Amino acid sequence: MSNLINKLAREELIDMVPYQSARRLFASGNTEQANSKIWLNANEAPGTGHYQISSENINRYPDFQPDNLLNAYSDYSGLKRSQILATRGADEGIELIIRSFCRAYQDSILICPPTYGMYAISAQNHGADIVKVPLQNNILDLDGLSQQVGKVKVVFLCSPGNPTGNLLPKAQLIQAIELFKDNAIVVVDEAYIEFSPAQTSTDLLTEFDNVIVLRTLSKAFALAGLRCGFTLASEEIITLLSKVIAPYPISAPVAEIASTALTSQLSKMTQCVQTCNEVKTELVTWLSTQNWCREVFASNANFVLFRCVNNNEKTRIFDLLVANNILIRDQSTQMQLENCLRISIGSQQEVTLLKEVLS
Repeated sequence: MSNLINKLAREELIDMVPYQSARRLFASGNTEQANSKIWLNANEAPGTGHYQISSENINRYPDFQPDNLLNAYSDYSGLKRSQILATRGADEGIELIIRSFCRAYQDSILICPPTYGMYAISAQNHGADIVKVPLQNNILDLDGLSQQVGKVKVVFLCSPGNPTGNLLPKAQLIQAIELFKDNAIVVVDEAYIEFSPAQTSTDLLTEFDNVIVLRTLSKAFALAGLRCGFTLASEEIITLLSKVIAPYPISAPVAEIASTALTSQLSKMTQCVQTCNEVKTELVTWLSTQNWCREVFASNANFVLFRCVNNNEKTRIFDLLVANNILIRDQSTQMQLENCLRISIGSQQEVTLLKEVLS
């Protein structure tokens, strides 16, 4: 059977390594095992949510784009409903964009590593090539980008970045968009923008035809388990993406919980962000005083990336935390991130425990 599958499958998928999510690297197992660990490796919000849902009409298919959800996100984002597409997390938005604008085995996407790994994985899954123009000191290499004008169809820019955490300067984003305004879509991934809301690029949607903004409820809204994201773009682009997406992408319970989070419980998100930023500031200060820490990266997100003085120290710290059921993310295999580890900002208690273990 395995020989048959290998013969029938697309050749490039046989040896392809899937995206190594936090849950793939450390499966949560049963509830008891999961609760025994402190999960600081997936940029999730701490705590638990408290939502009630109705079972009315659960036997019916949901609307293609539920009214309650799109109205709520329209009010929240300040955009028209026709500029919003609700998706199963921002990851589905990434896939839709590549499938809509890139012809398999003909077109390419551009990424700026170190960056979010799903851009490349989604491109590989579709048969699109990947062009890399690495960041320079965590900002865009505009000269490098200019050399790719006319050679790629989609450009993915992550701001705030993952795993780096820093915002890309707005002026640089605009320069990149202008470079590709006649021949490529520029996607600004704003999964973490609630931690720096004034720096959003949604205002550029009215100025440029080639801009798409990705959003999610997984981070600041503490709803990673819902898998609810949003693709924001012109009406023309949303219409195009709507032809490619599945017929029922958002379940009724997801739409109900997400709508509540975006309206009557919006203050919870604001408080979550404020608390996260306070705990993050304390952690950054503490990391900066540790003799095994060489560099702490600037962060406008809900995590902190830091570089250890050498690989031995990086391994020691990581293994020590795992031994104490504290899970963080090793980012040292990413381009430019040798000896780097990333800590998601959990609760004050969780971060305090992490510091005690490392002290």
